[in-house]
Amino acid sequence: MPEKAARVTGHQVQDADRCCRAVQAGALWSAGEDIMGERVRRREIFGWCFYDFANSAFITVVITVVFGPYFIGVIAAGDPAANTLWGLILAVSQVIVIVAGPVLGVMADVTATKKRYLLGMMWVCAAATAALWFTGPGTVWLAAGLVVVAYAAFSFGENFCASFLSELSTPENVGRISGYGWGFGYLGGLASLGMAVLVLSRVPAGVPWVFVATAVFMVLATLPVVLLLRERKRPEPHAGSWWLLGWESMGRAARGLPRHRELLKFFVSFLLYMSGLGAVVGFAAIYSQQVLGFTTAENLVLFATLQLSSALGALLCGWWQDRAGSVNALSVALALWCLVALGAYFAETKTAFFLVGNLAGLAIGSSQAASRAVVTLLSPRDRAAEFFGFWGVFGKLAAITGPLVMGVLADVFDLRVAVLATLVFFAGGLLVLRQVKVEDRGGRKKVAD
Repeated sequence: MPEKAARVTGHQVQDADRCCRAVQAGALWSAGEDIMGERVRRREIFGWCFYDFANSAFITVVITVVFGPYFIGVIAAGDPAANTLWGLILAVSQVIVIVAGPVLGVMADVTATKKRYLLGMMWVCAAATAALWFTGPGTVWLAAGLVVVAYAAFSFGENFCASFLSELSTPENVGRISGYGWGFGYLGGLASLGMAVLVLSRVPAGVPWVFVATAVFMVLATLPVVLLLRERKRPEPHAGSWWLLGWESMGRAARGLPRHRELLKFFVSFLLYMSGLGAVVGFAAIYSQQVLGFTTAENLVLFATLQLSSALGALLCGWWQDRAGSVNALSVALALWCLVALGAYFAETKTAFFLVGNLAGLAIGSSQAASRAVVTLLSPRDRAAEFFGFWGVFGKLAAITGPLVMGVLADVFDLRVAVLATLVFFAGGLLVLRQVKVEDRGGRKKVAD
């Protein structure tokens, strides 16, 4: 990558300032147009949705359903701190994203290469996922390194994927389009779980081959992204080191973040409830196996149905939040999460946990679709990747906090007690969220900066 870089001209700074003021005034987004004044075609939205379709295979198969229990039960079998170690591995990957995420976001904005970064992260994640084939009993360090690389690349990709939303939507349809993306994602998770079932049923000792199949699935599923998604933003002239430019721009954005009071309040809420979600993603299958005795096959069925309920939650929430307001829709989703946490704690049978899991599906689909829409509505549109970098920072802090708290409590007490920590996270996030004001259709008026 050439180390050329960046001096933004005074004219461009003035244009950016005018653009930001227009966004804050609600005047920039005209229906059906992107930031360059061009029409957005449905096929572009379709191509963008396929990134969620592809990357859901990793989070569903590797982190949640198959590799998490495989790590605890096979790779680190007999280690009394196995739960804490798994939480620590997930946390380390997110520290990398916290350090580099905003910088890469700025670099992608300035150089107009979001699509290149987006696809690159997917392919790195797929390569590390395929390499999990080499893991087995006792290969703790190899497994840890590969999961750190794969999960970090996945998380970087999430940031870049989300930053395209402001180019593909308007305030009137941002909820629906965000919901389409998450809905496609859950269908991708369902398809990848079906693939995992097929591999396990056809290949003796097939768990390692599931990771290879998942990597192939991810690469093939990004082809519509390659063919249909456009890079719309134009490069900005720059001089000096891209890395230095990224840190300088991130510093300026960080100093200006307090001026975006509603966005900052939302990020605090986001940190809290995403800590709960991070714990759920990292330990759901482990909880079902260790506490309720689910087999691997039963877990696959459980999480397959959860993908369907998640897709339904994302689509319904996306439709509803454009009418009721993003904060209201997200508040209902967090209330559902509180019920899920209580339900998981009190569930004594597989049937009860199956019902709780599908309620969690509705909650996860709704909360993730609404979260991305809120950030889009509150962020300066011409700096989408930069502000979604901060969204990623808070999300990754949560991905550190949630699994670590869950893992430590599970090893010190037990998993049933540890699940109550998620209730604290979700309830705290809901309380802070109710103080956020967003200027969107059906929502309350945003407080002026």
